[in-house]
Amino acid sequence: MPTSADALRDRYERVREEIGSGVTVVVATKYASIDELALLAEAGIETVGENRAQDLEAKHARYGGAFHWHFIGHLQSRKAKTVNEICELCHSLDSASTAARLTVPALVEVNLSGEKSKSGVAPEELPAFLELYADVRGLMTMPPFTDDPEASRPYFRRLRELAEAHGLRELSMGTSQDYRVAVEEGATYVRLGSTLFGGIGRSPE
Repeated sequence: MPTSADALRDRYERVREEIGSGVTVVVATKYASIDELALLAEAGIETVGENRAQDLEAKHARYGGAFHWHFIGHLQSRKAKTVNEICELCHSLDSASTAARLTVPALVEVNLSGEKSKSGVAPEELPAFLELYADVRGLMTMPPFTDDPEASRPYFRRLRELAEAHGLRELSMGTSQDYRVAVEEGATYVRLGSTLFGGIGRSPE
């Protein structure tokens, strides 16, 4: 983590200026401790994204009103209640069982790479899946990890095409490794960790 709120604020503002006002920066807090969230609040971070429901619950208990809370990790249906109570958006809806329990606006996670290690709905299953949940705002994806941001472009472009085909506006795509490419391809949310915190590796989504 940056050692001061001023350092973090400078990084955050540089990213926001770079990507423009139409894109929301969701700061991934998986690697931030409960105490470190105070630094984020002081730096003026507005929206945070948590990967684990138990961490979401603990962090929200202390900083509830300080941030807009999003859920960006894999969501088990039994944890949907926690997300319903805390979050304004879930980025990772991908199962019928979770759809039956979730009540907040959601993005459907699409597995465009076909990697078995990744969560998400297969593209060909998306039309049927969208019938399961009334408040889908858009789509999310995680392309394969790569050192070349351009390698992510085809996945981001495909996600945008799928969203357009289904009349969906929001696109959660792009992390610290490739968020600039994601913005060029139409991202409305980028999920950033290491770009802001520095030296902690890729921020999982």
